[in-house]
Amino acid sequence: MYTYLAIAFGGALGAVSRYWLTVSIERFNGTGFPLGTFMVNLLGSFLIGLLYIFFAEKLSVADQWRPVIITGFLGAMTTFSTFSLDALLLFQQGHYNTALFYVLSSVMMCIFAAYVGMQIARMLL
Repeated sequence: MYTYLAIAFGGALGAVSRYWLTVSIERFNGTGFPLGTFMVNLLGSFLIGLLYIFFAEKLSVADQWRPVIITGFLGAMTTFSTFSLDALLLFQQGHYNTALFYVLSSVMMCIFAAYVGMQIARMLL
């Protein structure tokens, strides 16, 4: 039970961090490109890669802190970081076809799902 509460706490911090970072970056963005989200996703992907290796190979971190930081904080800050790690590990393990399918299908299907959701919302309104 403690692990779930700790992950929830990390998730709350990650969600607030995502919001703050996105809003802060967008204040300076004069383009139509979603720079805030893009930068948060890049940061989250960088951090999950960095911390995954640190936790696995370098740092002596108590086991209960790993899910708080990786699943809770980074998961809430951006699920894109987890997606990036999963894809990278598939590539590194030599599962090239699976990795390519995962990347392409995830991006395309999520965009399609967002489109369908928008269309349903428009129909309901």
